[in-house]
Amino acid sequence: MNEFGFFLKKWVSFFVEPYGMILLLFIFWYLFLQMKKKELSKASLYLGFILMFLFSYPPFANFLIANLENMQTKYDYKQEAKYIHVLGSGHNTDSLQPLSSQVKATGLTRVVEGVIIHKHLQGSKLIFTGYKGKTNISNAQMHAKMAMELGVKKEDIIIGDSPKDTKEEALFSKNIVKNSKLILVTSASHMPRSIKLFKSVGIDVISASTDFHKRVDVNYFKVLNLEAFYKSQLAMHEYYGILWNKLRSK
Repeated sequence: MNEFGFFLKKWVSFFVEPYGMILLLFIFWYLFLQMKKKELSKASLYLGFILMFLFSYPPFANFLIANLENMQTKYDYKQEAKYIHVLGSGHNTDSLQPLSSQVKATGLTRVVEGVIIHKHLQGSKLIFTGYKGKTNISNAQMHAKMAMELGVKKEDIIIGDSPKDTKEEALFSKNIVKNSKLILVTSASHMPRSIKLFKSVGIDVISASTDFHKRVDVNYFKVLNLEAFYKSQLAMHEYYGILWNKLRSK
């Protein structure tokens, strides 16, 4: 995927996900207000507040994220495979922070799970992918550094610096694993879409979900909060991704 296509996809996705969607509705409210279109102005304002309420309401957010996270399971540490692919996440390169803080929390969880599985499987190889973004080092290299700090040998690590999204990560792995089985490590909410993409390029995938956000004990009287909104954002990002892949495949 070229740079323009990648950033265009990110830009469009922002405005159909909760943050961007609500912002867009408030922009429409202001524009319609200036144009003296009171009915459209009120409709935009009310819809914006309704969506803000829903996405910030913990039980609703939990419903959205749990539907995704329940689709795949954690790794049972019994199935064997030579390759373990830990998908990329995010990072920063602030030298004032320790490595554990430079790696995004999501990525840190994925790396730890990948290392645990690697230590259960003698002779296995860890694959890390992810491009550098606006930093001077790739996400794959940052995750590899974290893995080595946790005791993984350099010769047991394969780094893919170029993949920008999950499809490109799948294609990178296909060139390595060929027809072998692959243990895929990523966030539980991201796993359903990832499994489909990896299988679409012909990889025999074993799910190793981590970074769960769902709650089993749902409190319907919980107040609105930003954590719930964040869960909704994660979930809607994946729902749109699944829909987009279905439309593209047709």
